[in-house]
Amino acid sequence: MPVTKRTSWARLKVGLLAIGAMAILVVVIVLITGDTPLFEGQTTLYTYMNDATGLTEGAPATLNGIAIGKVSKVSLSGLNDPQRVVRVTLAIEDRFVASIPDDSKTELTAPNLLGTKFVNINKGASATAVKPGATLPGLDTRGFEDVVKQSYGVLTSLQSVVDRVDRVVNLIESGKGSIGKLLVDEELYNRILAIVTEVQKIAVALNSNQGTVGRLVYDPALYNDIHSSVRRVDSLLEGLQEGQGTAGKLLKDPKVYDDLEKSVAQLRQIVTDLNAGKGTAGKLLKDDALAGQLSETINRIDLILDKVNSGQGTLGQLLVNQQLYDNLNGTTQEMHGLMKDFRANPKKFLRIKLSLF
Repeated sequence: MPVTKRTSWARLKVGLLAIGAMAILVVVIVLITGDTPLFEGQTTLYTYMNDATGLTEGAPATLNGIAIGKVSKVSLSGLNDPQRVVRVTLAIEDRFVASIPDDSKTELTAPNLLGTKFVNINKGASATAVKPGATLPGLDTRGFEDVVKQSYGVLTSLQSVVDRVDRVVNLIESGKGSIGKLLVDEELYNRILAIVTEVQKIAVALNSNQGTVGRLVYDPALYNDIHSSVRRVDSLLEGLQEGQGTAGKLLKDPKVYDDLEKSVAQLRQIVTDLNAGKGTAGKLLKDDALAGQLSETINRIDLILDKVNSGQGTLGQLLVNQQLYDNLNGTTQEMHGLMKDFRANPKKFLRIKLSLF
């Protein structure tokens, strides 16, 4: 009997030791995770929202982004108000309650479009802290939901773009298209390599002072010629600056400038006189009577030319009468023969007779 009692007592001590070890393990786990303080109280607050999609129990509760508790319950409120459809119960650590003004507001948010939603308390400006069990007004979350819905279209478009890029990459890898041929076509590669080789040969020729371009780059004679030309141009410009030569005098000599200005002034005066009808040239430009006389004279000359062309008058006969032309031509020939004989034997035609009275 005493042996049985000792055995039962030993089993009891082992059981108590196991229970104590499990309790210590639970405490250690709770302390390590830090989600719920073991020996710290919590204050319950409430808020209402129109939609709690994506919000689950245990989600973080924050104050301006700082974790101060968690969501302990999400349930329907049973109210008809569209802004108070969902009731959210918040478990806030006691040490943070004094930091929450009673005019604070809650909102449903997420760190990004694909992140887990949580409740954030926007801190108000009131000097009075919220009371335990109080209800904080919630902000309208429809704007955030609209952004999420719009993001679906963006993601769909982005996926379409990714698919197109993937198809283009596949075409390139298969050697289709210009870029694909650049990557996989051996013949095109050889052509490009040949072009690069030719370019290298040209570069070598340039560096070796061969050819026209190579001489332009390396021949000092060309440099000397250019330098000489530049010096001549510089000397010419210097002479112009000093007023040498005709161009220099035009630039620097005030007398030449004055003479030129006088000439321009005289030319302007002549143009003014012409426009005013002064002088013969001015009258020719402006005098209607003189213009009429000139026109009449031209008409008379035109009439005389018509008569001459028609054979009227002596001059007209000379132009159109063939017989008169032949007679004149024959007379001219006889005169030519007479002059020839006269030159050959002038004594025949010159006789001097002296008489004495």
